[in-house]
Amino acid sequence: MSPASVRPAVRLSDQDCDLDAFRALVERRTDPADHPHASAIERGVPVYHADRLDDAEAELVHTLADGPGVLVVRGAFPDRAVVDRATAVFDALLEAQRASGTVAGDHFAAPGANDRVWNALEKTARHDPEAFADYYANDVLARVATAWLGPGYQVTSQLNVVHPGGAAQDPHRDYHLGFLSAERAAAYPAHVHRLSPVLTLQGAVAHCDMPVESGPTLFLPHSQKYEPGYLAWRRPDFRAYFEDHHVQLPLAKGDAVFFNPALFHAAGANRSSDVRRMANLLQVSSAFGRAMETVDREAVVGAVYPVLLRRRAEGVGERWLENVIASSAEGYPFPTDLDRDPPVDGLAPPSQADLVRRALREEWSAGALRDGLRAAAARRGSGRDGR
Repeated sequence: MSPASVRPAVRLSDQDCDLDAFRALVERRTDPADHPHASAIERGVPVYHADRLDDAEAELVHTLADGPGVLVVRGAFPDRAVVDRATAVFDALLEAQRASGTVAGDHFAAPGANDRVWNALEKTARHDPEAFADYYANDVLARVATAWLGPGYQVTSQLNVVHPGGAAQDPHRDYHLGFLSAERAAAYPAHVHRLSPVLTLQGAVAHCDMPVESGPTLFLPHSQKYEPGYLAWRRPDFRAYFEDHHVQLPLAKGDAVFFNPALFHAAGANRSSDVRRMANLLQVSSAFGRAMETVDREAVVGAVYPVLLRRRAEGVGERWLENVIASSAEGYPFPTDLDRDPPVDGLAPPSQADLVRRALREEWSAGALRDGLRAAAARRGSGRDGR
């Protein structure tokens, strides 16, 4: 049989996990020539400034897919007042959560070890729509998410606070296949292992200065390219290698880090005496995938729309509006009941985001948009009689 006719394995198993092959893949230099828009390469990680991302889409994709798999954007949120206002909202949400007696669990740490707010996106919109709009109008988030996922992406957010003395996470990969047991992950064919990383973008925004001793995320550059990685990350030999070879970069308040969900990573131990490490963890999903969290996007849009309407009247730019719409409304029109929600001007019915754009153009009232959203939701539900 000629080499050209050799077919790749249909399934992956634990026997495919070879530490020497993994080492050969990750022990490589990140070439600055591949990252001309970056201001520096620090410990193998390209570091960008927010004002140097114009025309960098192809470079961002290369970094996340075929490069080190992680990048840092300095000054991603240049107005720290925007970050501080969101931090105040997060603190209020945490206080309300504590008052209710709720202890939020963590996928990779013991419940109660960290402060965690799940679905911080929706809770922030409901608590302070103005703060939400100013925060999610962020152009860096929109640029990186669009580069990696294309339009119609779905933003979700989880607040994570690690106090002094907080332990590190175990190294892992993320959603989708990273949240399955090794046995369940092995049940999916190899091509799904290759597909899973392009369905999600992972990110984090620093809500305080994070020196290395406070435990910013540990990364193993280039590890996202290891095909059996969803089976390998739990193995003791791979974990030991991660502990010996990971990298860590300090972050300043307003910086952001974005990475491929297949990258081996883990939150670090907070060895500081006085840094309450707070990060807004962003998980952005492809329009074609399933987001991890259930978000009531109708409620989010309802809360934020009056802000959009007023800011548009005040002359804010279309890009600002688009960024907020992308982070709040559902941008993909499926699944739906095509008997009751037929295609309009093409092959697809209007999405929730399309309805918000129309409402802004036509200056609907908040009540009119609410009625429109409810009618659209009703059409999307399956009708028993097919009408």
